[in-house]
Amino acid sequence: MDKMKVSYEAMLSLTAEMIWDDAIRKYRTEKIYEQIDKALATGDESSFRTLTDELKTLQ
Repeated sequence: MDKMKVSYEAMLSLTAEMIWDDAIRKYRTEKIYEQIDKALATGDESSFRTLTDELKTLQ
């Protein structure tokens, strides 16, 4: 019984970590899109390229 409990707790921990990682990735993606919009609006090509490269690594 204890072995099942340990396995269950490990699964819960991994699931929570996956959800947390996904939430962080989505948040960061949103922020990058906002920064890309600002870079486009101001004509900042350097920032645009840097941000799009970073966005590619997240996706």
